[in-house]
Amino acid sequence: MTLTKVDGTPDYKVADLSLAEFGRDEIRLAEHEMPGLIAMREEYGDSKPLSGARITGSLHMTIQTAVLIETLTALGADVRWASCNIFSTQDHAAAAVVVGPNGSPDDPQGIPVYAWKGETLEEYWWCTEQVLDWPEGGPNMILDDGGDATLLVHKGAEFEKAGVVPSSDESDSEEYRVILHTLRESLANSPDRFTKIAAGITGVTEETTTGVLRLYDMQRDGSLLFPAINVNDSVTKSKFDNKYGCRHSLVDGINRATDTLIGGKVAVVFGYGDVGKGSADSLRGQGARVIVTEVDPICALQAAMDGYQVARLEDVIGEADIFITATGCFDVITADDMQKMKHQAIVGNIGHFDNEIDMAGLAALPGVTR
Repeated sequence: MTLTKVDGTPDYKVADLSLAEFGRDEIRLAEHEMPGLIAMREEYGDSKPLSGARITGSLHMTIQTAVLIETLTALGADVRWASCNIFSTQDHAAAAVVVGPNGSPDDPQGIPVYAWKGETLEEYWWCTEQVLDWPEGGPNMILDDGGDATLLVHKGAEFEKAGVVPSSDESDSEEYRVILHTLRESLANSPDRFTKIAAGITGVTEETTTGVLRLYDMQRDGSLLFPAINVNDSVTKSKFDNKYGCRHSLVDGINRATDTLIGGKVAVVFGYGDVGKGSADSLRGQGARVIVTEVDPICALQAAMDGYQVARLEDVIGEADIFITATGCFDVITADDMQKMKHQAIVGNIGHFDNEIDMAGLAALPGVTR
């Protein structure tokens, strides 16, 4: 695949291609831990069952995702990739995928990737646009995580049909205002860009709970433009990745971000679904005393039977040291809540979007420093 656009500019944007060798070393290690994908390469690499597939990926650009991407290409697919989160990209992974196993930083031979750690919201949605634009036409499949690529196509087609992008409202989030601005510029340049993209898409696969809920909402109101496969609710995803993956990654993330000893602290986990179960288990394994808040009585009973204290946030907010949201809901922790917490309390979200925590409200509080 050529990594140059027709105008001669590179068809990728990552932080630093010189990180590719480091990324390749870690990809080799990850391949050993992902035998299912490697077995698919060995069994189907010759027959190329994905020949003709043009896959736009919007999923965390990590080392493990690199193994997935290179499996898709080994099976015959053409792929373009962006991250689904402004902070989750591993820059050495992105560089390695662009360079490819047989290329070099001076002669990249991999696939187009538009992702780097620490994107602004404007950059993030620009990257998503780039992976939806193909040299000839558009994608015929979307591999989505959180539903952002699917959302952009649907909103773009909706506003193209209306002939206008609505003005933003004061109640709109900062991100939605950026989306509207992105689509306003797109409509000015092309009145049917996303309509054409949507018409060429055979279907989308969605990996996470939040994205699946978006898809079901569109299905209910009749606005879903193409078929969707709910990967999240497959047993090997929801009952394994959601629980055991979160059990592994939560404390790793806290340790990397804060280097704080978790043992002996009081931790509150919001939600006791599969992600919440893994999160509570993760914190308890480090010696924290874990309290669960849960609105669903069955899940709350499960938490109690698993040995956790179940409480309302207002009853424990002043004593806890760590707060982790795992609900997929909006404003679970408000700015007012954070004012009642201990000084230096750790607040984190393991759901897909950051709006479980009122970040805008926090930033608006006087005296808050970043």
